[in-house]
Amino acid sequence: MATQSKRLSARFVETVTKPGMHADGDGLYLNVSPKGAKRWVFIYFTGKRRELSLGSAGVFSLAEAREAAADARRVVASGKDPITVRKEAAEEAKRAAAAAESAPQRLFGNFAETLVDGLAGGFRNSKHLAQWRSTLSIERNDDRTWKDGGYCTPLREKLLDSIATEDILTVLTPIWQAKPETASRVRGRIERVLDAAKAKGFRSGENPARWRGHLDTLLPKRLKLTRGHHAALPYADVPQLIGKLRTASGMGARALEFAILNASRTGEIIGAKWPEIDLATKVWTIPPERMKAGREHRVPLTDRGLEILKALKEVSVSEFVFPGLRPHSHISNLTMAKALATAGEASCTVHGFRSSFRDWAGEETGFPETLAEQALAHIVGDATERAYRRADALAKRRKLMEAWAAYCEPKASSNVVRLRRSGQ
Repeated sequence: MATQSKRLSARFVETVTKPGMHADGDGLYLNVSPKGAKRWVFIYFTGKRRELSLGSAGVFSLAEAREAAADARRVVASGKDPITVRKEAAEEAKRAAAAAESAPQRLFGNFAETLVDGLAGGFRNSKHLAQWRSTLSIERNDDRTWKDGGYCTPLREKLLDSIATEDILTVLTPIWQAKPETASRVRGRIERVLDAAKAKGFRSGENPARWRGHLDTLLPKRLKLTRGHHAALPYADVPQLIGKLRTASGMGARALEFAILNASRTGEIIGAKWPEIDLATKVWTIPPERMKAGREHRVPLTDRGLEILKALKEVSVSEFVFPGLRPHSHISNLTMAKALATAGEASCTVHGFRSSFRDWAGEETGFPETLAEQALAHIVGDATERAYRRADALAKRRKLMEAWAAYCEPKASSNVVRLRRSGQ
């Protein structure tokens, strides 16, 4: 008989008080102590019974614990012991930290990279971690060289104790009014890095990125932050863009077309994993923890979407559908935007294609408005109405998305050139 898995629920984890080991399946257990403390445990065998602690249930959710247990199972399957691997990684981290501490002076980029790596476990999701690395300009290529671009590039090679107010203004001034929200986050992250550098003894004096009583006297008042519409491409121009993307190479072009066809958010695309994809039933199931509304969302896959996925699956070496350059990573949140700019549509946003889809559905089709809203994973109706509408209308939404995919097909050129055989 097959072992039952995923026995526990988030509600059970939150409310259980009975001491003991509560099995979720596949080696994952919730261990409740006599005093009520709860922690996740992965039990496996390497000639003898081994128990790997995965962390407190108050810090890691059930979904996160299952993912950690899955990672540990992969290590066991490779013939290694997860406990040994963890100890070796910790020792390597200590050696790296000791080597960094021994350096008499530190550069902003190196220190920021070490700091963010140390903070990684505290980020809510991988997207936020990627945003920190991107805005601080501390992303590396496979050969460990710095990636080009990023707001903090002017600071990256500067000694921590040499960074002054003028250096901060060099970074912030170009984006202060144009990208107010981004600029505010960049300033705060630089301040965090320089505060940590001071705590380590790598610099002294006031923090030049401090806002109150310092930068607020030097920079103009920021424009009021708004949550307006994302710049969208008119839906009539989408087929032409799709045609450009199909002639472009690179993961960004494939991911962008997939995002457009499914009217998906950037985070849903870049974080997509192969276990979420069912090629047989033509359904992509996005788990609640990766959805803005915190609810599972099923996406009916069209023929073109499946074509993209199957081509990627043939060369896949990662759990991510759209893998990044670094091992076990996905593409960044800027990759699709770069593909969009390369296609000549830099003034538009990736998120804006959700509006393109919505406008098309409302103006060019007879599909119900609620169906288009469900396709966008929007919450439709009040609590009472949602209670009666429990189904996600997958079959109906499939027809809608197939119609959208058909509309997005690049139109055949009318400039047909007839080729003649030699001698005719």
